[in-house]
Amino acid sequence: MDVLKECRLCPRNCLVNRYREVGVCGANDKMKIAHKSLHMWEEPIISGSNGSGCIFFSNCNLKCIFCQNRKISTGGYGVEVSKKKFQEICLSLQDQKAHNINLVTPTHYVPQIVDSLQEIKNKELKIPVVYNTSSYENVDTIKMLEGLVDIYLADLKYFDDSLGIKYSHCKDYFKYASMAIDEMYKQVGKFKIENNLMKNGLIVRILVLPGHIDDSKKIIEYLYNKYKDNIIISIMNQYTPIKKFNSYTNLNRKLSDSEYNDVIDYACDLGIKYAFVQDGDTQSESFIPEFDYSKL
Repeated sequence: MDVLKECRLCPRNCLVNRYREVGVCGANDKMKIAHKSLHMWEEPIISGSNGSGCIFFSNCNLKCIFCQNRKISTGGYGVEVSKKKFQEICLSLQDQKAHNINLVTPTHYVPQIVDSLQEIKNKELKIPVVYNTSSYENVDTIKMLEGLVDIYLADLKYFDDSLGIKYSHCKDYFKYASMAIDEMYKQVGKFKIENNLMKNGLIVRILVLPGHIDDSKKIIEYLYNKYKDNIIISIMNQYTPIKKFNSYTNLNRKLSDSEYNDVIDYACDLGIKYAFVQDGDTQSESFIPEFDYSKL
């Protein structure tokens, strides 16, 4: 069955016919893209010296109240593209010497992405494909990507379900995200790096939120107990307040150095070997791309 006729790509399982209406994510049956660029601000083994070939998709199945990319995630900014146009964008980024094709927030377009990549992957398109996701998706959605994605760049946002409900308006975030991540790992296995560039494997990102370092520690402990040193974790301090919250005042400030260092120390004490940490002023709106679909 065509999944877009009764959409259940993510745990919201809204079951809409996306040929006739949009789902909770805001997407119909057409792939919609907001921006493409050679992006230098991913993890070093993803961006390398030339940049990661990022394709930013419009719309999102999560509704994070602190989203930095809300212009495209909930604002709908972007332009609909055909399968051929999407393939041309991938190949143009490869021609620009991108180290990989980085699909950013792609969950709601997985069927279209699969259809497109099956025609060019390992043929015209020779560089790795990165799937850059919130991880709030059903396992069957990830299974559709087997053999087409080389690197999974996955968020694990919350351990405590109450935080997912408050901040992203979703239930059972950890339950579904952890199952999705496990399927990602089954597909790609232990990470492989050549010439300081990741060729395959799994990176799990943890955005440490102000006031919630205990939740981040629980995520780190879970990942290490389950995957040991077979994956890379990325502990991020870059939370940037983009609006004022009346109900959640902790989100009105940046993460403090002491909070972040506490989380890093915890990871070190656990014995984690492979992790990225962030230095300097990553907590800045200057790191948010200027989305411009006219450059597609």
